[in-house]
Amino acid sequence: MGKIKVGVIGAGSISEMHFESYKNNCDVEIYAVCDLNEERAQEKAEKYGAEKYYTNYQDLLDNPEVDAVSICTWNNSHAEISIAALNSGKHVLVEKPLCKTVEEAYEIEKAAKVNSGKVIQVGFVRRFGTNTKVLKSFIESGDLGEIYYAKASCLRVLGNPGGWFSDKERSGGGPLIDLGVHVIDLCWYLMGKPKVKSVSGNTYNKLGNRANVTNKSFYKAADYDPEKNTVEDLANAMIRFENGASLVIDTSYALHAKEESINVNIFGDKGGAEIEPALQIFTEKNNTMLNSTPQIDSLSFDFVKGFQDEINHFVSCAKGETETISPVQDGVEIMKILAGVYESSEKGAEVRFD
Repeated sequence: MGKIKVGVIGAGSISEMHFESYKNNCDVEIYAVCDLNEERAQEKAEKYGAEKYYTNYQDLLDNPEVDAVSICTWNNSHAEISIAALNSGKHVLVEKPLCKTVEEAYEIEKAAKVNSGKVIQVGFVRRFGTNTKVLKSFIESGDLGEIYYAKASCLRVLGNPGGWFSDKERSGGGPLIDLGVHVIDLCWYLMGKPKVKSVSGNTYNKLGNRANVTNKSFYKAADYDPEKNTVEDLANAMIRFENGASLVIDTSYALHAKEESINVNIFGDKGGAEIEPALQIFTEKNNTMLNSTPQIDSLSFDFVKGFQDEINHFVSCAKGETETISPVQDGVEIMKILAGVYESSEKGAEVRFD
């Protein structure tokens, strides 16, 4: 089999991680780029040596030369483009979250079943971190026993990117669906992917995008507009699973806190672990509590290596060499959790799943 010809749909900031990772994979040819902004599409095509560039994603999908696509667009277009790509006979890597609603998630899953010969991988990139892989091996060997509790926090003091990120119509929400999705998935994946039973959540719109704050810089989207913000600035939730395990999460774009922080912990009946900000494993031996630090290259998530490993895995799956560790069914379950938090907050009550 020759090189996989890849098209990247959406040439915004996250696409750079895809482009760079594809560029470093010797089994890939970056063949096409699509973006609503023609100038940006052309610029990326020239930078990465792509033969074609488009402003309409369907034109890219209609090109029979394209074998696989990365979908790096606004969240509200993930479902539409993923389904069209699968129906066009392409392998699909879609950025997280899978889509905006549970209904859309089921539609993508249905399209994946119809086009079962094609790969669809959800961009849960933290699954590909070295720290995640190492901890998963400890869990699978039984060192932590039964995982019954996890706790995750991903907080920004000042960090609403604005633009499409702060437009609920396009994004589906704020820090929960943008940042929280990563740590929720990371915990859920390490917990063995139990079925969600219920969600009780809260979202808050107390601080807005804090565009008034000076002397502290933060990432701003290309279409940043301080006047526009329709997403929450904080979300928290308690998620219960059918196997009795539970997960507590909080995440923010804006919060009166000391500093930006990420903390992810899981707890089992034989041991526990902190995976962020740095991997440590906690056990008990000879009636003594023991903290262990693995000797690995990166104890925290390495974004560049994580994305490279994610892309390499996707390419390997597209070539039929292995099956994805991040299938569409996982995207559906995470979408149920995210939508459950927003619904619970709106209703002021727990949301239960059958």
